[in-house]
Formats: sequence, structure tokens, C-alpha cells
Amino acid sequence: MTLHYQCFPNLYKDSVSLMQISARLNALDGVEQASVAMATPANIERMRDAGLNIVIDARPNDLLIALEASEAAAQAALELAASLLRPSAVEPAFGTTHRIPVSIAMGLHDALEANFALISVPGRYAAAEALKALSSGLHVMIFSDNVPEEQEAAIKRYASQNQLLVMGPDCGTAIINGLPLGFANVVRRGAIGLVAASGTGLQEVSCHIHHLGAGVSQAIGTGGRDLHEAIGGLSMIQGITLLAEDPETQLIVLISKPPAPGIMQKVLACARQCEKPVVVHFLGADEHCLQYEGVIPALSLRHAAEIAVATLEGQKAPKETNTRESLLVKARDSIGAMAAQQKDIRGVFAGGTFCYEAQLALLAAGLSCESNAPVRGATELRNRQQGTGHSLVDMGDDEFTQGRPHPMIDPELRNARLLSEGRDPTTAVLLFDIVLGYGASADPCATLLPVLDTLRQEATQDRRHILLIAHVCGTEGDPQNRQQQIERLEQAGVLVADSNIEAARLAAFVALQRK
Repeated sequence: MTLHYQCFPNLYKDSVSLMQISARLNALDGVEQASVAMATPANIERMRDAGLNIVIDARPNDLLIALEASEAAAQAALELAASLLRPSAVEPAFGTTHRIPVSIAMGLHDALEANFALISVPGRYAAAEALKALSSGLHVMIFSDNVPEEQEAAIKRYASQNQLLVMGPDCGTAIINGLPLGFANVVRRGAIGLVAASGTGLQEVSCHIHHLGAGVSQAIGTGGRDLHEAIGGLSMIQGITLLAEDPETQLIVLISKPPAPGIMQKVLACARQCEKPVVVHFLGADEHCLQYEGVIPALSLRHAAEIAVATLEGQKAPKETNTRESLLVKARDSIGAMAAQQKDIRGVFAGGTFCYEAQLALLAAGLSCESNAPVRGATELRNRQQGTGHSLVDMGDDEFTQGRPHPMIDPELRNARLLSEGRDPTTAVLLFDIVLGYGASADPCATLLPVLDTLRQEATQDRRHILLIAHVCGTEGDPQNRQQQIERLEQAGVLVADSNIEAARLAAFVALQRK
């Protein structure tokens, strides 16, 4: 394998498009690894960290393709990339000249009624573009990450002073007026408004609302740092305010990892002033504290959706749904086939919030665990290459995505990690998620099922039995169709839970039996 790269001068594409092209190139026979990104110093350094030792004089507004491949595969990959990067042919109307806007000002000139801008540029430029949009009276979604925290604070202060909404930076998911943005799912419209810091947390709750027969009015993503002390929860507070004024929203749901204590009080004070019921799930927060604050507490992502729908329908807030007995029976049957040394849970997640929630479930069951993104009470992953004991890995963390697509787009690294963890003779349960929706892998099971089949065969030869537990986040309306993915997983012997929390609690049940 040799290193090949090509630079496309002054060609900009958003990061989701580039990750999808990277995934297409990585799937080609003869390509060891491929990365497609804007040629910023940070992106070039990430490529080098991934082993693509590029020496090139490029500018940040150039697009760079780098890959390790055979000569024939490299030529095919570069030709495919060039075709994917080529602008779509657009026939201008007779007597007119078609132009592609290259600035926010040009975009507004062509769409005077616009009031919203989606920004997906390298992080060092995102704040400036966001301020341009805000100064033009536009609400903003910043998909870009790596925006300095002080710049985020300044952007959000300006937006708050001007009654504008900023979603992000690093806002991966939103649904605005029925339009899915980023990694969003196809859910019906309805009367429940969501404000969530995380992408997969928002996806999980919106999908469960859909499964329960209700719908979403708006789904607002704030970005993961919004509830930090330095930011002050400005986007979540603005989101609550906007949803309180929205006539289509009858109930509001707030989702986040634990906020800074002072910021939690500000957010909950804003929620109390809202004349609409507010359901809150701050993962790992004290339920009794939330009850005192006058909102409706939920104990998990799934529970937040269940409470929201029940409250909307005038019913009493339900208790959490128990793990289905049918899954418990199948899990018990699997335990009897395991070897004596099989005791550990190994979780491999594409969704960071799912990894976080699963850790909380294990700790609540009295099981210690480790992670590369540990919650309070868990420990830091001791070996980055291989788990020990009960370990849960967020494969979407920056350490795994440098120079590579996110595992929701290209599950290759996630699948390789599953194979490695499943081959450990101490592994009893492999726990994982499948995240569907726009932007995600078009067929996540295509490359996953052969890996699971290999693990099953090897375990049988070694007189072991690995219990595979999965959760599929999505809906039947998604491009990948949730029910079809579930059926393929079940045919492969996977126990498919209805939610991430059910999957994690089922894994904990098995581990407790194996103690």
C-alpha cells in the first residue's frame, strides 16, 4: 500500500458530505484507509496522526483527499471522489444565469425571506460566519465543532441579546418546522417540543415519541457545552422561551448530561416560568431535586418520551417500563451456554449519549465499569485498544474520528472494535447501538453481520457463547427502515431491545448472574 493524495483548490464542501465521501472511498477494495477533508492545519495534522504522512502546501479553503491504497485502487478512488465532488448540473431558466451563493450575503440576496442559516465550515471560521448570520437577523445552527469556548459564549450572548437562537457549535441534530437537519430521524409532526444538548439523546427521545403515536413540533439542539458555566445555558433558555411562545408546542422536553449546578437552577427557573408542562431528563441528576424545581422528572431517555406523551394525553406520568420478560428468558438461556471465564460486558457505541446512559445503568445495578468518556463513578479506560472488565467505549469520540468519518456514517472502526472485544475470552455480552437517520450509514447491517457471524463461529469453536444485545435508534420512515434493520439483526441471533436503557439493563442483568 502506498500513500496517494490530491488537492482540489478553492473547493468547499460541508463536513457531513465529506464524511460520506470518505466512507465511500474506505469501502473500496484495495483501499486501506481514506480521508476527505478541508485542508486546514488541524485536519492535515489529524490525517498525519492517522498515519497518512502528507507533505503538501495547501490552503484551508482547498479540499484534500488522502488515502493508502494500491495503485489501481487509488486511481479508482480518486476518480470516484472527483465525480462525487462535481457540482450537480442545474439548468438555469431561459434568459437567466445560475449562480451558487458563496457567502451569507449572497444567500440572503437570493432568498430574502430566509431567517435561518446552517453553518458547517472548519471550526476556526465558524464563529465569524455565525456572527455574520446573526447580524443579518438569522437564527443559526452551527454543525462545526472545534469552536473555542470563549467564541461560543460571545456568539450566544449576542444572539440572546437580539432574541435569536444559536444551535451548536457541534450541533449534530435538529428538526425545525418538520425539516430534519444533520443526523435527524423521520418523525411525525406533533405538539411536543424538544431542547437537547446531545445529538443521539435528541434522536432517541424524538424516535420514542414517534413510536408512541405522538409527534414533534420542534427539536432544538444546543451543542454539548451549552450548559457549562462559561456558556450559561443560553441556547437552552432561548429554546425554552421560543417553544413557550410557539402555538404548535403544548409540552416541552429538556434533555442533557448534568449541567453545571448554577446553570441548572437558571434553566429550571426558566422552565418553571413557562406556562406549559416541562419534562426534564438530565442524565444522572437527582430526581427529587427536579421535582422540587416544579418540573416533571424522567429517569431515562425512553422514560422522558413516555412521560411526555402520557402528560400530553392527560394521563398520569407512568413509571419506567420494565425490561421485557421475553428478553430476560432469552438472556437466561444464553447464560447456560457460556464458559466459566465469561463475565464481562463490552459496550461499543456510535452514540456518545448512549454510552453515557449505559454506564449509568451499570452503576445503578452495582457494577463498576470503565470508559473513554467516563461518567461520575466510572473509571477511565485503562487500555485504549482493548477493554478490561466491564468497559463501554464511545467510538464517536475525537480520539477515534481523527481523519476518519464518524461511526454513524462509516461503521468500519466500530465493527473492528466489536470483533476485538468479542474475541476476548472474558466477554459475556457485546452491547452496541445502531443509529439510523439522514446522514447515517445507508445499510449499517451490511458490514456488521459478517463480523457477528465470525464471532459466533469462533466462539463455538472455543466452546464459548457471546450474548449480542443491540438497540436500534430510528423509525420506519428513515432511509434505512428501523424494522428491516431489527429483523436482520434478530435473524443473526441478536437480542434487540426497544431502547438503549433496556439494552443496558439487560446486559447488567446477565453480568449480575455471571458474578
